[in-house]
Amino acid sequence: MNPMTIVDKHIVVTGAASGIGRCTAKLLCELGGAHLLLLDRDEVGLKKLQEELNDKVVIRTCDLTDFDALKEIMTSEKPSKGYHGLVHCAGIPSVVPLRALSNEAYEKVQRINTQAALNLTKIFSGKSMHDTNSICSVVFVSSVYGVVGSTSNVAYAVSKAGIIGMTKSLAIELAPKKIRVNCVAPGFIKTNMAEEVGSMFDAKYEERIKEMHPLGWGEAIDVANGIAFLLSDASKWTTGAVFNIDGGFTAQ
Repeated sequence: MNPMTIVDKHIVVTGAASGIGRCTAKLLCELGGAHLLLLDRDEVGLKKLQEELNDKVVIRTCDLTDFDALKEIMTSEKPSKGYHGLVHCAGIPSVVPLRALSNEAYEKVQRINTQAALNLTKIFSGKSMHDTNSICSVVFVSSVYGVVGSTSNVAYAVSKAGIIGMTKSLAIELAPKKIRVNCVAPGFIKTNMAEEVGSMFDAKYEERIKEMHPLGWGEAIDVANGIAFLLSDASKWTTGAVFNIDGGFTAQ
């Protein structure tokens, strides 16, 4: 018996066209042939990923801030018995000092990073949407900056701290429905988003970030492994947990 298997589980993954979401989608296929609904605004990225994976993968482009469109997609693609898992990997960075942070920029980060997570879970936990005969799992992606502070990072930190609070509250509320809710809090991971942020700083940026992590920079697969664990039956007694996957960043 392999408690990490996810054979025949139907799982929704957002942000699947790149980064942690893409790596998670690939891992879930490799672990035992999950049926995946992959969501992202990047149609080209989704199609490239679909070409690499099997016929159990469905891709849909969408705006995660549009609740009605999101509900229509999840309802139309819903398997007969309902979904077993939901992973919200989609997110955007924000490196702006308080004095320069506009309301519009702040609200955009919250809509994508936090509000979308809440809306997805609202849909997922609705009547007939999840498999009531199984223990289902919701996994959010927070960040070490939802746990510790950082200058010029307030909008992003608020969004990721919100994910942690949401995780704990929803874990209690949805437990009677047999839905577990957990989140991972990654440190700095080598992704396109990290490169985008790094381009704002000097040439020594990467070395400084590496020094902040006793185990060095992380890779997307490190986080994907944690997500897969939280989706699998190996974590069936785990809910409301925040898993720091950060190479020792928050241990210092």
